Amino acid sequence: MRCRTMAIIVILSFGFLVAPLAAEAQQLGKVYRIGILAGSAQEIRERRGHEALQQGLRELGYVEGKNVILEYRYTEGNIARFPALAVELVRSHVDVLVAVAYPVVLAAKQATTTIPIVMVGMAFDPVELGLVESLAHPGGNITGFTTLASELAGKRLELFKDTVPTLVRVAVLYDPANPGNLLHVQAVQTAGRALGLTMQLWEVRGPDDFERVFAALRQERPDGLYVPGGPLMRTNEKRVVDFAVQSGIPSVHDSREAVEAGGLLSYAHDLVEQFQRLASYVDKILKGTKPADLPVERAMKFELVINLKTAQVLGLTVPSTLLFQADEVIR
Repeated sequence: MRCRTMAIIVILSFGFLVAPLAAEAQQLGKVYRIGILAGSAQEIRERRGHEALQQGLRELGYVEGKNVILEYRYTEGNIARFPALAVELVRSHVDVLVAVAYPVVLAAKQATTTIPIVMVGMAFDPVELGLVESLAHPGGNITGFTTLASELAGKRLELFKDTVPTLVRVAVLYDPANPGNLLHVQAVQTAGRALGLTMQLWEVRGPDDFERVFAALRQERPDGLYVPGGPLMRTNEKRVVDFAVQSGIPSVHDSREAVEAGGLLSYAHDLVEQFQRLASYVDKILKGTKPADLPVERAMKFELVINLKTAQVLGLTVPSTLLFQADEVIR
């Protein structure tokens, strides 16, 4: 009887020892799925966000295709597709949903209240918009990174005015179907008034609308062109830049890629830095931290990019002080 009792104890002890090892082995063998929803591939791959996220995850022990899968969905300019793509990612049972920019965060929020959502490239105050309870304690299932459009718009226009001394009338292209563009326009108008600028708003509702607006702008001859981000603007970036240069109109943008394509200047948060920091948020969530307990962080790094070749074509002399401030000067 005593031997039988000892045998039972040994078996039970072995069972308790094996259980954590089995659980650990199961955890090590798990393949996590990260859903990433954005307006266009340009926002992620051309802006090096994909590489930055891969690198950040690798440093934390996650290797794409081995223990983590990155699932991307893009609308390629059609903002109406965000809700359906968000639902598609939710139904594929992703462990974390990364939402790039405000319209995407809205679609993700409507698609799920349980799957953790991490905001990237968010240019507005998520507290004011009712997305989180506070930056320090988000509550709910949303956290991530944010900047303030009012601050960005003001600084962007200030740099634009320093570069183009004759700047008075500024045409603003925007997509009225994009809630992010609508908020951006409000911030730009407020910042423009403070700088004594006249902001002229031009709606672009789809790819076929650009030529109509371009024809009108050739007649109006504004002193400058302000181009916010968003799927529609991003997928038609080269068209906008080419029009501006060919028409002799200086342009300011929210992405360095637009300046690399020929735009005059850009001032924006560094998306690569956010994607690098995103990896640590994903890691914490996968290890059990709730989004409600992860503070929303303000973007820390901003980039000023100036295209000196475009300035020369437009007959502009960029002040040496601005060239000194620039993170990159395209010559």
